[in-house]
Amino acid sequence: MFENLLPALNNHNLPYPDTIHPIVVHFVIAMVLFGVVCDAIGYFTKNTRLFEVGWWNMVFATISIFIAIIFGQVEAGLATPYAAAASDLNLHTLLGWSLSAILAAITGWRYIIRLKSPDSLPTTYLGFNFALTALVLFQVYLGDKLVWVYGLHTEAVVEAARGGLLQ
Repeated sequence: MFENLLPALNNHNLPYPDTIHPIVVHFVIAMVLFGVVCDAIGYFTKNTRLFEVGWWNMVFATISIFIAIIFGQVEAGLATPYAAAASDLNLHTLLGWSLSAILAAITGWRYIIRLKSPDSLPTTYLGFNFALTALVLFQVYLGDKLVWVYGLHTEAVVEAARGGLLQ
């Protein structure tokens, strides 16, 4: 009944020309990593102007991660993952949602720090930033693996899945 309302899927198994999730998620990755670096450099050099840069990067990363998740969910649903890729895709999805909550919590904490003492950061916050960085880097590893090892949304894998060659 509603099939006629949906756009046809292309050779990437998407209703639009190419994947959008990686484009948006690269902004999140860059903003989180740059925000952490600015906060760390600001902490060690006592250059408090860098705290402002770190703060705004975390704010925009927090907003952007939810956009990345929306496109990630759509694209994961259309990926038709085969058995070998399914566990990594599930872990990538779970970690993505977890990172959105963790990033929102850290950004909220950063807001409170910014209100109370805008010229300093507690070392505990920096520790959480480095833990966040480790999680982001692991998530990058999983995302890279889904594309470069498993080939999700590549023409060859989509064609093989459509032909019943992957299980």
